[in-house]
Amino acid sequence: MSLISLQNVSVRLGGHMALSHVNLTIEPSQVVTVVGPNGSGKSTLLRTIIGAVRPSVGKITAKPGLRIGYVPQKLALDPTLPMTVARFLSLPTRRAVAEMVAVLETCGLPSLGERQLSELSGGQFQRALLARALLDKPDLLLLDEATQGLDQPGSATFYRLIEQIRKETGTAVVMVSHELHVVMSTSDRVICLNGHICCEGHPEHVASAPEYRALFGTGTQGALALYRHAHDHSHDGECDHDHPHSHPHGEHA
Repeated sequence: MSLISLQNVSVRLGGHMALSHVNLTIEPSQVVTVVGPNGSGKSTLLRTIIGAVRPSVGKITAKPGLRIGYVPQKLALDPTLPMTVARFLSLPTRRAVAEMVAVLETCGLPSLGERQLSELSGGQFQRALLARALLDKPDLLLLDEATQGLDQPGSATFYRLIEQIRKETGTAVVMVSHELHVVMSTSDRVICLNGHICCEGHPEHVASAPEYRALFGTGTQGALALYRHAHDHSHDGECDHDHPHSHPHGEHA
């Protein structure tokens, strides 16, 4: 059974149509990357999936009991606020010490439970956010520009960690990022969003699609072999020639 399905979903925010006629299904253990220019609706899509934004039109169907973990673009905390990593992980509900130790180990933060959040590097703080998202053992992990502010090696390390977690736990992952050279090469499927889904499919397919090249050019195509895991899929992906009402996965009312 699919984890979550969006059927003909449109979202209007402040008089602006942020998403138009989106049809999207996320399958178990799948790694999906969402790419698109600024203002294309990527964050709105994730917020719609977690229920923070209600669709104006359309339907969202989730697997019963679906658990979702969410890592935001950023989390603004007062640097003078005294809060340890362990305390952060225990908000709003206290967690067993063993549980926190295990998830910090998974995220590459062993022995940092008593470290102040304000003392963490950018990469460590993002891994702390990831640890918090993993505590409830999510079926679906959403990452919204989770490496914003990290340098390229830090971003690559973070995404390798995500791939390791996916392999070990079977958690499906939906990632939003501008780092096409890193993210697209780790994905089973890429969705090119520009208010609507204008193209989707395997990374190699999307990188060669005219809709993708119109938005991003051709500079990232050669980097897609950087970091690929071996998955064989029968569906090569389709493009809809940048028309919001001709998506290949269903009719629109």
